[in-house]
Amino acid sequence: MTRLVDPGRSLEELERDRWPATPAYTSYLVATVHALRRRPICELTVEDMRLLIGQDVGLAHLLPMAVEVLRDNPMAEGDMYEGDLLSAVLTRSSAVWREWPELGRKLGVIVSGLADLPPSLMEKAARFLALLPC
Repeated sequence: MTRLVDPGRSLEELERDRWPATPAYTSYLVATVHALRRRPICELTVEDMRLLIGQDVGLAHLLPMAVEVLRDNPMAEGDMYEGDLLSAVLTRSSAVWREWPELGRKLGVIVSGLADLPPSLMEKAARFLALLPC
């Protein structure tokens, strides 16, 4: 899943899918996701990626970016806790990893090399690795 993407473009532009400027339901999460979809992806922070990935938004563009971040810093954190980006990525559905097996293998290499993970991340890593083909 190597994709050449213009990092100056937003998810709305990349996906050619404009959401309404004002969401029908307003909460902090919904409003934030709507706003982040309009921001150029090169401006997204670890927290932004964590939040969007956790909502399954823009995965085709954000998962490769997140895996690159995790390659350099597996415990990268947004606003929640150390390793929260890894947690968001690891907990995507098995269908995601069937759709992008190469990306799953890259993440598997990263995760397999980690030691001393907190117990909750260790469980998520084990569940993720069990999804990957041998």
